[in-house]
Amino acid sequence: MSASIVSRSFSTLFRLKRIDYDNVEETKLLRCLTTFDLTALGIGSTLGAGIYVVAGQVAKEHSGPSVVLSFLIAAIASIFAGVCYAEFGARVPKTGSAYVYTYVTVGELLAFIIGWNLILEYVIGTASVASAWSNYFDSLIHHKIAHYFNTTLPMHIDFLGSYPDFFAFGITIVLTVVLAIGVKESTRFNNIFTGLNLLIVLYAVICGAFKADPANWSLPPHAYINDKKEPAIDNGGFMPFGFSEMLAGASTCFYAFVGFDAIATTGEEVKNPQKAIPISIIISLLACCAAYCSVSIIITLMVPYYIMDDSAPLPIAFKQVGYVVAQWIISIGAIAGLSTSLLGAMFPLPRILYAMASDGLIFKFLATINDRFKTPFIATMLSGLFAGIMAAIFNLKELVDMMSIGTLMAYTLVACSVLLLRYKVDVEPLELHDESSEQHMTDLYEGVLDWRGRPCRRPTIKSQHTVAYTICAIAIFSLVMALAIMLMGLDVFTPAQNTYLWIPFSVGAVGVIVCVAIIYRQPQSQQACTFKVPFLPIVAALSISVNIILMLKLSGATWIRFGSWMFVGFLVYFCYGIWQSRERQQVDKEDSSLIHSEGQSYTD
Repeated sequence: MSASIVSRSFSTLFRLKRIDYDNVEETKLLRCLTTFDLTALGIGSTLGAGIYVVAGQVAKEHSGPSVVLSFLIAAIASIFAGVCYAEFGARVPKTGSAYVYTYVTVGELLAFIIGWNLILEYVIGTASVASAWSNYFDSLIHHKIAHYFNTTLPMHIDFLGSYPDFFAFGITIVLTVVLAIGVKESTRFNNIFTGLNLLIVLYAVICGAFKADPANWSLPPHAYINDKKEPAIDNGGFMPFGFSEMLAGASTCFYAFVGFDAIATTGEEVKNPQKAIPISIIISLLACCAAYCSVSIIITLMVPYYIMDDSAPLPIAFKQVGYVVAQWIISIGAIAGLSTSLLGAMFPLPRILYAMASDGLIFKFLATINDRFKTPFIATMLSGLFAGIMAAIFNLKELVDMMSIGTLMAYTLVACSVLLLRYKVDVEPLELHDESSEQHMTDLYEGVLDWRGRPCRRPTIKSQHTVAYTICAIAIFSLVMALAIMLMGLDVFTPAQNTYLWIPFSVGAVGVIVCVAIIYRQPQSQQACTFKVPFLPIVAALSISVNIILMLKLSGATWIRFGSWMFVGFLVYFCYGIWQSRERQQVDKEDSSLIHSEGQSYTD
């Protein structure tokens, strides 16, 4: 009896969300967005604080001129994740992004974890962009806001800002209202400002090229104050703080690419989601990758990395080389870019809350749709208020790191989910116990050919389980590689001892390669889809490995705060969500109907 209870409890945590694919496009929301709108939303969400603020900060504190490599690594990780999102967006065009994808393929508990992480990502994304917007504007008026509030309302707590940023709070509330009154109205605002932003980024790259000095990529060692508030000397050159710090910079730069997944949350508001979502994700990521790498190259060639301004590095760099007019033109672009980035960061959060509340995993009143505006009005206003408060009290660096860890975990599970879905059996497991079903499926696949012209094998329960266990092994081997890289960067071993760390790194790398080969040998599902991840399982495995490595490059304090957030999430799930889940209620309803039917048969 106890074994049965344990088995039932375990299956409860991994119950899957059932999608009616015949009516997948039914929604209470308004379908009004085009492919152009989605692409503009993706670029606008992504191309903001990263290009105007984070690029200079990472160059100054972590990477020096090698910030371009930091952005390139972050871009590759994002592109790997992006194609995984694109396939899911084509398969499951529902509001909820990675949360829904995981719920459909892996199960309820992991879906809740992803959804809870996405809430963290989008709240902090909104708060961080609002904080960057405020800091940027303040730098243009010679930090008068900071001087005033540092004098009148200082806050002397390490992980909080130096003063309450009421300006950031106000910006957030204004755009929350814009977002709440309608999707189409907010996308028009986004499209105009995104176009302006792209033009000014192009202007900055062209003008900056005239002041590029290759000597700034080979500077001599420079004295600075490290994180421990102690004097130190860097190595100079292209990678002044070393390879490990360049990777740490990539973890922070990853923040600059997270906006693209806003596209995946619009599944129920797009006119043709199966085609529009994949196309928009890929175009927006490629455009942003080109923009970030170009600006990183230009800004580090224009001025030495160690004299960059913390709040507004790009326009101040133009001021330092004598282009005062360009400084103000770029400042206008920065305001436009940060505005669209803020709107894009705010856009997905109410939709994640709506999706989770609709499924009963969080409080159901958050799923209320306003009859006039056809938006999740309550979820939008509450999320904007929460993000505004965080923007007012936290500093930008802490917000960026907290956002990165939640996003990286979400991307990792999306890559795992794509692998599980592509190697999943095409019929329900219960049907496979019937020999006639086996014969039916054999007949069904007869005539289906692979790229070599040979009959395709179909997935089985055994091959599906093999893939699931191998994915777990990929995560473990990736963790081994990440730990080896982390230990190399701690400076606790001598150079000779560091060479021994290449042994576990090599073991991890070989393990991942072997796992990829094992998955490659398994038969894939032949279900039709408008977009599929190319070079599977290589792309998904690389996404998992890179994300885990970047997660371990984040600080211990970030992990502690992340653990606290997850503790609160588990309280919500196990005290509320697991009992109010719509899937649970559906199963209970079916069980009740079955018992009633069996009782009626017995009576007859």
